[in-house]
Amino acid sequence: MSGTASHTPVTISFIAESAGVSVPTVSKVINGRAGVAADTRSRVEALISEYGYRKPVVTRNNTMELVFDQLEHQWGLEIIRGVQRVAREQGIGVILTEFGPQSSTIRYWIDDTLARRPACLVSVAQLSDGERDQLRARGIPFVVFDPTGELPDDVPFVGATNWSGGRSATRHLIELGHRRIAMIGGPDAILCCRARLDGYRSAIEAAGLPIDPSLIVPTELTRDHGQAAALDLLRRPDRPTAVFCCNDLQALGVYQAARSLGLRIPADLSVVGFDDLPITSLADPPLTTVHQPLFDMAQAATELALTLGRGEKARQPRLELATTLTVRNSTAPPASRRR
Repeated sequence: MSGTASHTPVTISFIAESAGVSVPTVSKVINGRAGVAADTRSRVEALISEYGYRKPVVTRNNTMELVFDQLEHQWGLEIIRGVQRVAREQGIGVILTEFGPQSSTIRYWIDDTLARRPACLVSVAQLSDGERDQLRARGIPFVVFDPTGELPDDVPFVGATNWSGGRSATRHLIELGHRRIAMIGGPDAILCCRARLDGYRSAIEAAGLPIDPSLIVPTELTRDHGQAAALDLLRRPDRPTAVFCCNDLQALGVYQAARSLGLRIPADLSVVGFDDLPITSLADPPLTTVHQPLFDMAQAATELALTLGRGEKARQPRLELATTLTVRNSTAPPASRRR
């Protein structure tokens, strides 16, 4: 037997550290979920048996809170699905809170949350310094999902490799032969938008191509704004042959703009999005996009929040999950390459 005293509760973090894996991996084994290599599963199961690990009995509020500023479109639904999957397995209820636009100066949600005293909180919105301090003072652990801005080192978060995603999307277009590649970006105040733009620039520079500032159009992350930006780009005499968008909604707006101008995708224009929302595979043509693992990110954020809610120390309090390029039918070599 190990040197762990028999009367000392064995935590999921201890099992993870002993096995050399993450807490979410151990949780998958405990709850019988897929996505764990056979040898890793065997190693974790052996440690669970050796140390006599048992799921902890919830002694405090058996609810957690999921906070959005504005809940909209499928992006939010994927997050809710991931949170509920983990919470349900651990017998935790989920309270969904929406506190309104970020521009609002009055945010009453924090008072209601403090009164409810959930076991933990996952925030898809950027928490202010004051809100973080209030949650800490009341002993409510929190995790920020896909932070929109820089966070202090002591704030746990789960995000994605946005820079790599932007780079891989742009590199894909370059490898097809495109040289005039536009980017419809997002608000500069949002961290992931800046990272995706930096990835775009990195790929352009790595290919030895000049960065044309006129081909970079920042706008809001909506279909309508994507359409307006695309109309501006595509009406130019030297229009781009490809467009990389900061998210899928913008890309669907590009589809609308291209059709209104009589341009065919991908024969006349290649388009790449970002997020890989379920609707993108149903677009006409199906959209090439960067897959952001929102469901997995939500599960990881929930695992992390519940770990902190149990009073355990998180092995990896700041996580970035990998993005991958999903190539479908909206990208092709430019017309000049096909002649």
